[in-house]
Amino acid sequence: MIKVSRVDFSKLNVWNEAKALAVDIYKSTNKEPVLRDFSFRDQVRRAAVSVASNIAEGNDRETTREFIRFLYIAKGSLAELMTQIEIGKEIGYFNDDYEALKSSCIKIGNMLGAFIKTLKAQEK
Repeated sequence: MIKVSRVDFSKLNVWNEAKALAVDIYKSTNKEPVLRDFSFRDQVRRAAVSVASNIAEGNDRETTREFIRFLYIAKGSLAELMTQIEIGKEIGYFNDDYEALKSSCIKIGNMLGAFIKTLKAQEK
């Protein structure tokens, strides 16, 4: 098995967008009323951090196939986060931040999809 050389994950646009989203989530969940809902707040934060973390972890794997698998895991965490943002809006937690958070999720989802497609094409 040949190790695929990659750039430093911190130079990937998708990782930077995912990291920025995680920072935004921390800021959005660091105010009332979500601040007091420890279970929800912590779950939202874990999902947000997981997106960027899986991109970084996958980038350091041995093969492109493994990297793609971690990008799919990141997409799954993003879907979890999008669901939590929707629930948070419904219960009044993300009134001011909802549109920006949702837009970021959609953008990152599109970026991940395109990146996966590109990597799959390179595998052939």
